[in-house]
Amino acid sequence: MAKDRSMINQVTLSQMFNDSVVRYGDLRCQWWKPTPDTLESLTYAQTGRIVKELACGLMSLGMLKQDRAAIMSATCPQWMWADFSILNSGGITVTIYPTLSTKEMVFIVNDSGSKFLYVRDEVNLKKALEAWDQMPTLEKVIVMRPGFVSNTENVLSIDDVRALGVKYMMQYPDTYYERWRSVDLMDRASIVYTSGTTGQQKGAVHTHLSMISANALDFRLIPSASCEDIWLSFLPIAHTYERQCGHFMALQCGATIAYAQSTSTIIADIMTFNPTVFMSVPRIYERIFMTLREMTSADPQRAAIFEEALQVGLQVTEARADENGFVDMSEGIDFTEGLDPELKEKYLKFDELVFSKVRSFLGKNYRFAFSAAGGLPADLCKIFMAMGIRIIEGYGLTETCNTINLNRIFKILPGSVGPVAHGVEGRIAEDGEWLVRGDNIIREYWNNPEATKEAFTEDGFFKTGDIVEMMADGYIKIVDRKKGIIVLDTGKNVPAAKIENLFSLSKWVDQVLAIGDDQKYIGALVVPSFDAFAAYFRQAEIPFDESALEYVGEGAERVCVKAGEDFIAIPQLKELVQAAIDEANSQLEEHERVKDYVIVSRKFTETADEVTPTLKLKRKVILSNFKDDVDKLFK
Repeated sequence: MAKDRSMINQVTLSQMFNDSVVRYGDLRCQWWKPTPDTLESLTYAQTGRIVKELACGLMSLGMLKQDRAAIMSATCPQWMWADFSILNSGGITVTIYPTLSTKEMVFIVNDSGSKFLYVRDEVNLKKALEAWDQMPTLEKVIVMRPGFVSNTENVLSIDDVRALGVKYMMQYPDTYYERWRSVDLMDRASIVYTSGTTGQQKGAVHTHLSMISANALDFRLIPSASCEDIWLSFLPIAHTYERQCGHFMALQCGATIAYAQSTSTIIADIMTFNPTVFMSVPRIYERIFMTLREMTSADPQRAAIFEEALQVGLQVTEARADENGFVDMSEGIDFTEGLDPELKEKYLKFDELVFSKVRSFLGKNYRFAFSAAGGLPADLCKIFMAMGIRIIEGYGLTETCNTINLNRIFKILPGSVGPVAHGVEGRIAEDGEWLVRGDNIIREYWNNPEATKEAFTEDGFFKTGDIVEMMADGYIKIVDRKKGIIVLDTGKNVPAAKIENLFSLSKWVDQVLAIGDDQKYIGALVVPSFDAFAAYFRQAEIPFDESALEYVGEGAERVCVKAGEDFIAIPQLKELVQAAIDEANSQLEEHERVKDYVIVSRKFTETADEVTPTLKLKRKVILSNFKDDVDKLFK
């Protein structure tokens, strides 16, 4: 059956939103849990009304076309209301990650010249209040938490702004429509400050054209999406990945957007909402797999069955792959067709015993998910394929409004991010950097003409900063960021990601940062899997200081992020970490191997600004925060 392309259109985001409100008005738009025990939802018509009231509220407060307003909030339904209230009043949405420091918030508000600031909670309200004198353009802060009551003149609740909007509409009934209809495709829509693993943040400026063009190229590539789909949202909407690939695409096809309560409740939220589609990053898939493995590890018999099932599943994946490694994962395909009868029988047995149960963790409606913002290890991709779980890996950047390359569902190549998308041009520079050109790419960095000029070639190709290798049929593989290439004092180049990715499925090693610029050899900071070791030590009755363990999250998603020095000094931990290092080294060239390492007692975290919101390591920050440990490696 031909794919439905009726929703693909090149219009402003404001036009797209209002078209969907009219077309899908009676259908569910947003769905969430205001408390752990209750559900709430809004139709497209109801969401449209809220956005209209908020946009009019902003206009009554003095919002002019192309004024900037910022949103500093975790993922929640109100984020979208705020976003389109800004866009539909002709403004420019500035995104701020809710975990950023006061200093970083001040920089973004001032650099963008934001007039209004939406915040979700009192934590970020406090940051704004304490630093208000440092932000001369800021006029009002709007708190999005339901039931918030303000005691400060320049701080409003979202209900206050809606009430202002209702009064404004009564006085000027045509202004809302006149304003959003006046928005042009080439108008700036958003400034997204790159989370960046190095250096000062830069404001990537997206127009309505670049963002709607991103929607169009994605719709052309992915399996059919419709108003029957449920898209689960748990990544930060402040990042273009969740905002465009998740929210904007779901809105354009009339799907339901379901909101996870947090990244620590994803499994429970999947059970509640039974989504069909979601965006994720490799680190989340790694966690899912490690959780599945941990669930069977306590019982030797179950663990053996799980491992045997994986081996049989991988054999099936290999058998289904063509001579170049491509695998057809189309919806409805029979994985056992053409298999050797004995292998087919084994696969069907393990599908019933193991794989079907794993798929149930993703809900009864699961169709496919996307992986981006980092490389999905080829082995992990094959494991999920073996289980019948469809993950479409792609590649893009904040500056490209995401998709530049994308695997095709009917032709997935594990370890690759796919061929270049239709509507985008790509070429490899002499040094291996991937250069791209298309309507979905920014034309400028805000207030930074030098950075803008540096980012493009003379013929208009954007420099991605990523080193790539060409694979079969135009598919490409990301080697590493140019700045992630370690240059030893011998002149040899070593991709840090190549080393670090070898630990992605390790039971005993959680995170690794490879180091070695201007050194004679590769060293590493190694974060052990605290939860796995704690369980092992308890079972083996090996004593350690339980009170020194620090946790984040709750329930099944509770994870240990720090342990005492006595914990990492236990001989069995050192032996198992060494075994993991040895296993990784066996897959590396001599000059790439980890020659020395330090086991550290805490995880690299977003709270400490060591990890981006999409879970990539910030090398420069980690090296600074762990300077003493790094110095031990290269005395």
